[in-house]
Amino acid sequence: MRTDQTLLEQMKISDVDIASRMDVLALTKEELQILSSHQKVIDDNIDIIVEEFYEKQTEIEEISLVIGDADTLLRLRSAQRRYVIDLFSGHYDREYVNNRLRIGMIHKRIGVDPRLYLSAIRTLKNIVNTVLKRTIKAEGVLETTLDALDKLIYFDTRLVFDAYIDSLVREVESAKRKTEAYAEGLEAKVAQRTKQLEEQAKTDPLTGIYNQRAMQELLRRELSVSHRRQTVLSFVYFDIDNFKAINDKFGHIEGDDVLKYIGKILKKIVREVDIPCRYGGDEFCLILPDCANEDAEIICQRLIKAFNEVYPEYSLSIGISEASPHKHVDSQELIKIADGKMYLAKKETGSYICN
Repeated sequence: MRTDQTLLEQMKISDVDIASRMDVLALTKEELQILSSHQKVIDDNIDIIVEEFYEKQTEIEEISLVIGDADTLLRLRSAQRRYVIDLFSGHYDREYVNNRLRIGMIHKRIGVDPRLYLSAIRTLKNIVNTVLKRTIKAEGVLETTLDALDKLIYFDTRLVFDAYIDSLVREVESAKRKTEAYAEGLEAKVAQRTKQLEEQAKTDPLTGIYNQRAMQELLRRELSVSHRRQTVLSFVYFDIDNFKAINDKFGHIEGDDVLKYIGKILKKIVREVDIPCRYGGDEFCLILPDCANEDAEIICQRLIKAFNEVYPEYSLSIGISEASPHKHVDSQELIKIADGKMYLAKKETGSYICN
């Protein structure tokens, strides 16, 4: 977890990296020692430095708005004291670097514009330079000290902005992950909804089985599979005898209940591979892959038995057609044959199967 690591560890800055950054600036150990030799001067003047710094800073409206209140200003003064003292502490180790990185992270977190930070650091450097010029009399020592301070502040500023940029990058990556997660979730919802709509488009809303449009497509598919595998396929077509009379006598609610019950029976009695459909009105179909005529008749007998257990006063007329390796027919012809046999069955009394 990030919270278990220092900023130094999170940004993978090693001792070698620190030394390399100093080498790039030609910031030597001797120069750092010169800075630390003036520690007492800074300690004696630290209150003056911080006071003058914040006098100038609070004159800028943008900075004053960021600071916000007296308590925050007090905390900032304390932090600024430590920052200036650390510049001359003589300890420029991993802890020093980590503290500078933290400054960058905090400035990013509270929303300090980078240009305001650069302006502030320039103001601070000028104030410290003024103190050093007033107290260091040797011209050569002063020049070396000011040059070393300039390099160290540049070293610090790079660390601050590295942390600032790292924080920005992580925010962008986090936003990207959230956006991707949202997009994936949205895509899944769209896919799910599309699937639901597709299923609804294929399903008869009253009975919950496939509608005529889906039946035509599925029958063509199953016939193609049957032809390729050289297997038998049976097609069942049936309706409820005198269904109009049921509606006329008992009303459409009773008629709908009968249709719903047939849908329920069909889903219960067929095999997993079989496809029950409502063709329209009171007409229904069964697509029975890998099922011969005589096996289809057995399924139809189960249908009649289950139907008459609840509605003994009504009857079904059923026609069965078959496609086999020796008898290739297309979907429309298969439907037509079964439909014709269904009307032949109507000539008989009670529920009847014509195959």
